Amino acid sequence: MSLPQKSLGASELILTDRGAIYHLNLKPEQLADTILLVGDPARVAEVSKRFDKIEHKTQHREFITHTGYIGNKRISVISTGIGTDNIDIVMNELDALVNIDFKTRTIKQQTKSLNIIRLGTCGALQADTPVDSMIVSSYAIGIDNLMHFYRLENNTDEQYILHEFALHTRLQNSNINPYIAEASIQLRKYFGNQFLHGITVTTPGFYGPQARAMRVPISQPNMMDALASFNSRNMRVLNFEMETSALYGLGKVFQHHCLSVSTVINNRATKTFTSNMQYAIDNMIGYTLEAIL
Repeated sequence: MSLPQKSLGASELILTDRGAIYHLNLKPEQLADTILLVGDPARVAEVSKRFDKIEHKTQHREFITHTGYIGNKRISVISTGIGTDNIDIVMNELDALVNIDFKTRTIKQQTKSLNIIRLGTCGALQADTPVDSMIVSSYAIGIDNLMHFYRLENNTDEQYILHEFALHTRLQNSNINPYIAEASIQLRKYFGNQFLHGITVTTPGFYGPQARAMRVPISQPNMMDALASFNSRNMRVLNFEMETSALYGLGKVFQHHCLSVSTVINNRATKTFTSNMQYAIDNMIGYTLEAIL
């Protein structure tokens, strides 16, 4: 649901002197309708080196954008950095670039939906999920708090899975309030047998929130077992990472088509780590570009 039509103030819609959105440093004409999001800024060039032509490059802080073509397909690849807080910035500014008139600072009457695919890395929770495999997140359950600041409405399937998740994990009894959002069915259908499909859990951190106990005690020492043993609608929790729930939740709120693809670089059940991360990431990039082309 959109807010009532109004002119957005300079402190809400922050533009640079050259008319670019602040954090991404992009003008509307510099963004493609198909967008690949990567966490690592160095990974932007790993994707764009496969382009036939690059028409635009920009950088501000950790946000790097390359926009170009593979054949006739125009694609933007953007680095987000780590975490749901950065996804909040990126998704809001991507939506503003296509759905807000920067001259009048008002919402356009005709809005547009973007295709946004995240290419990330993750940790697997199931012993039968090998390192270097690729996971497509059918649903994302967030145990961070980002989407509690937006009006996210769930469909019946989402409500059912989230209810079962709360009963099974009992995380709601520990000051954690999980939320859920589904991937774009429109995009998911292009990602077939090369990919594993299941539920992803998004955490607000890498150590304690992912049950890594280093030097100090953690409050949820049994969380990994609870997540790994969860099953709903014949889907298991395959992995966790730090961005997908925000991507799916904001995609649903803004009505963009979003998908998250992750390559498994470590398996927490078998305590193994990939021996060739660059190969695994290159493989994921190649298969994803094939799917969207």
